[in-house]
Amino acid sequence: MLLPYFTKHLVEAGCDEAGRGCLAGPVYAAAVILPKGFNHPLLMDSKKLSADQRKELAKIIRNKAISYAVQKMSPAEIDRFNILNASIRAMHKAIRRLAISPQLILVDGNRFHQYQNIPFECVIKGDDKYTSIAAASILAKVARDQYMVRAASQYPHYGWETNKGYPTLLHRDSIKKYGISPLHRHSFKLFPHNTQMDMFE
Repeated sequence: MLLPYFTKHLVEAGCDEAGRGCLAGPVYAAAVILPKGFNHPLLMDSKKLSADQRKELAKIIRNKAISYAVQKMSPAEIDRFNILNASIRAMHKAIRRLAISPQLILVDGNRFHQYQNIPFECVIKGDDKYTSIAAASILAKVARDQYMVRAASQYPHYGWETNKGYPTLLHRDSIKKYGISPLHRHSFKLFPHNTQMDMFE
C-alpha cells in the first residue's frame, strides 16, 4: 500500500517524469496534488502497470486530483540543457501550472532544483512509495506514450508505437538503416553499438 502523504498538514505535490532514457521524443513531467485520503488498489509505479491500467488510472487521477498538470521539454531542449536538467525544468513547468501552490514538493529520484521557495523532498523509488508521485508517474507516462504513438504515424520506421522511443534493438537498427528523425536527441548515443542508455526506464 502506498503512503498517502509525507506530511499530513501540508499541501503536497508529487512530481515524476517519463521518457528520460528514450532516444527520441520529449521528456514529460507531471505534478499532482491529491486529496489526503485518496488511494486506489491499482495505484503504483507506472512501470508496473499495463497500458490499459495506466489509461484507466489516468482518468481517475484527473477526476479526483485537487490539481494536476503535465508538461514537456522538447528533444532540442534536452540537447541544450541535458536530460537531467530538462526533466527538472519539465517538473518546474508542471508545478507552475498547478491551480494551487504546493507547500511541499515530493520528487521521484535523488535530484531536483529548488522551485521558488517551496521545500522539497527527493524520494528514491518514490513512485512506488507515495500516492502523489505514483499518480504523477502515470499521468506523465500516459501523456508521453500518446505523443509517441502519434509521432509513429509520421515517422513509421522506428517502431515508436510499441517501443515509445526507448532504445530497443529494432529502434537502434532502424536509426542505423534510415538515419535520425527530427525527434531524435542528438546528445544521446543513438547507434546500435552503444548501450549506454539501456539502463534507464
